[in-house]
Amino acid sequence: MFSTIIATGSAVPQREVTNAELAQLVDTSDEWIVTRTGMSRRRIAVTETTSSLAAAAARRALDGAGLSPDAVDLIVAATVTPDNFTPTVSCQVQATLGCARATCFDLWAGCSGFVYGVKVADAMIRSGAVSRAIVVGAETLSRVVDWTDRGTCVLFGDGAGAVLMEASPAPGVMACVTGSDGTRGGFLRIPGLPIRNPWADATSSTSGGASGASAAEPSVISMDGQEVFRFAVGAIQWSIEEASKLAGVPIGRIRRIVPHQANNRIIDAVASRMRLPREVFYTNLQHYGNTSAASIPIALDEMNRQGLLHNGDHLALVGFGGGLTWGGAMVRWTASATRFPG
Repeated sequence: MFSTIIATGSAVPQREVTNAELAQLVDTSDEWIVTRTGMSRRRIAVTETTSSLAAAAARRALDGAGLSPDAVDLIVAATVTPDNFTPTVSCQVQATLGCARATCFDLWAGCSGFVYGVKVADAMIRSGAVSRAIVVGAETLSRVVDWTDRGTCVLFGDGAGAVLMEASPAPGVMACVTGSDGTRGGFLRIPGLPIRNPWADATSSTSGGASGASAAEPSVISMDGQEVFRFAVGAIQWSIEEASKLAGVPIGRIRRIVPHQANNRIIDAVASRMRLPREVFYTNLQHYGNTSAASIPIALDEMNRQGLLHNGDHLALVGFGGGLTWGGAMVRWTASATRFPG
């Protein structure tokens, strides 16, 4: 038994923030942002939450498949910006949709989280533990952005994307590869909660080093851009090549590569390094910015709804991000996934 993607969905906040608006907050300009990132606008949550966006994306995937909520056995939510530590985003999605039979858990793997979620759901379906799974990547990164730091505040946006997977006699998800390197975790950080108890010193760190959070340290994104760039280019190439080998699909037969939407310069560098046509790499970061774990499924749903995916197409879904983490999934698209309600 294998797994295949049978539907997609996405949801983004209503509020759109342009580069010109960011130029009113920090010392930047539309030209500066577009030249360095390729981004022109992004969506920012004003009334929406991570869980509400996740539920909306998941509902659209369910509606696209024409299935009822009780047909879902598993909900995996990939995020680094949950509404709460508990209840989890996945449980909130379950409650909103009414998927009473579903086992739910959240997965933290940075911007690679969606690929990790697909790998977990694929393994559980192959094992026979579940028959249908929703994998959703959802973020409200605007809550952890330092809006005075022009190096990071121009990059990130909010949104959610989801896929519905089910058991299949033929492999739709052909191969998944993942990797991690905690020794380089300090290159991309969002500090957590400090120690708070009657016996702790007020300045105590949670654990020290790259993962520690002092009482005075704000929980906002910090990033070593040059190190992340170098890491990302290598991680994308490795993920594509390894997923290609494991699936037995030559790189030349990959119809589209759907990378994490972090930065156009990263994607350009990978295309050049691998000697692949730039148009093979799908990008929509100009509209949504970097939405972390949501970026790949948002792009996949957009491609699906625009009629860019065809039966039998081989797609490489490639993520990389904080941890550091990375991963790739080789997917064979099926015609049944190209269907929408109404």
